[in-house]
Amino acid sequence: MGTWGSSSSGSGHRPSPPESIISYIPFSSRGGSLQLSVIIPTMNEEESIGQVIDSVRQALAGWDYEILVVDTNSKDRTREIAMEKGAVVVEEPRRGYGRAYKTGFERAKGEVIATLDADCTYPAEEIPALYGMLMERDLEFITTNRFARLEDGAMTAKHRLGNLALTLMTNVLFGVRIRDSQSGMWVFRRSILDRLVISADGMPMSEEIKIEAFRKARSLEVPIAYRRRVGEVKLSSWKDGWMNMRFLFEKRFRRQR
Repeated sequence: MGTWGSSSSGSGHRPSPPESIISYIPFSSRGGSLQLSVIIPTMNEEESIGQVIDSVRQALAGWDYEILVVDTNSKDRTREIAMEKGAVVVEEPRRGYGRAYKTGFERAKGEVIATLDADCTYPAEEIPALYGMLMERDLEFITTNRFARLEDGAMTAKHRLGNLALTLMTNVLFGVRIRDSQSGMWVFRRSILDRLVISADGMPMSEEIKIEAFRKARSLEVPIAYRRRVGEVKLSSWKDGWMNMRFLFEKRFRRQR
């Protein structure tokens, strides 16, 4: 596996690595016909959601896109701030990271979907480069490796160890080759969703969509920067880690569809 990432393709073709994802300039919006949906799940993210939406808008100036904020019953001003910033707010009363994304996928109008967390950790400015890579290399799914350019303090040692264990088990159980099974920044063609079996409504959805995509679509993992979050940490290391690990075994050994 190269240091730049890993790929999967039904034809066995392995795209050559980019010299720099940051320096890559994607083609233009083609006269306004570009269709992109940026989906951001939220729960009590008033401290950061405005900054995230601003960064998306700056990155996609001149593009034809929508921002969908899927809110799972926030008790603060998350929804109000998102609407003030011009995002489409989709209220999803059912809790769950995966549930929020499934609802967002159902509502998305873009031919391509990009995802971000609402806590300023992921680099929205890299969406255009990832989109361009998806198109120029005829890929269907791109996920990202946060460990390639991890900012100091962005992830605790416990979270790193847990991610390493989950990623290793993902690779062993499902025969894929990725470095970061828990990354939440993806760019992919909406058309592949009909081929993917995504059952998880909680945090395991992140690893599940990668497993499905790398086994069924032309997929690639690329490095990104990952920053310290703004706002309260909601991830429970042991609880979520155990739930994700258990899910991997359940998915691997239950009847395959």
